Amino acid sequence: MPRNKGFRYPPDPPRVEEIVAVMRRAGETDHGLRFRALIVVLWRAGLRIGQAMALTEPDLDPGRGSLLVRQGKGGKRREVGMDYWGFDQLRPWLARRVEMPVGTLFCVIDGQTRGRPWTPAAARNHLRRISAKAGVRRRFAPHQLRHAHAVEMAREGVPLDVIQRQLGHVNLGITSVHLDGSTPPRSSTPSTTDDRP
Repeated sequence: MPRNKGFRYPPDPPRVEEIVAVMRRAGETDHGLRFRALIVVLWRAGLRIGQAMALTEPDLDPGRGSLLVRQGKGGKRREVGMDYWGFDQLRPWLARRVEMPVGTLFCVIDGQTRGRPWTPAAARNHLRRISAKAGVRRRFAPHQLRHAHAVEMAREGVPLDVIQRQLGHVNLGITSVHLDGSTPPRSSTPSTTDDRP
């Protein structure tokens, strides 16, 4: 169980520049590529950390621009959208992932447990460490990337009920909380080569 279970944090999503800085800081090793892929899934598809960690390679459909969440909150299965930029960012990790034992998309890379699921706790710790090294001076947790996704969709004029379905919320009020008090990032997708991780 995460240490912050039961704590409430204000919606304070990281800006695009901060997310890109963290992705760049991750590097090009297998660990870095896995980490960058996780950030992309949390940020560009708006998944919860547990949902992201449960993904398998067959759950990705780049042709349709979608991900299949087999076990959403309340046990509900749903399909979520992810943009082509997000799928482009996943490709380097997917190319490495096929060299490892079959299992979850985000797996252990080294040792005897290679190919087994990477834990949400380990992913959170990694996110905290790399964001600090990247100079991000705010809370940078998986759920903050989900908030960033919701804010970006709202900024692009996506109706609230569509955002609700994307995030898998039963109650529209919860979706509103993801947007209240949030400062929208300047742009939703890095548009120039300089902005890309």
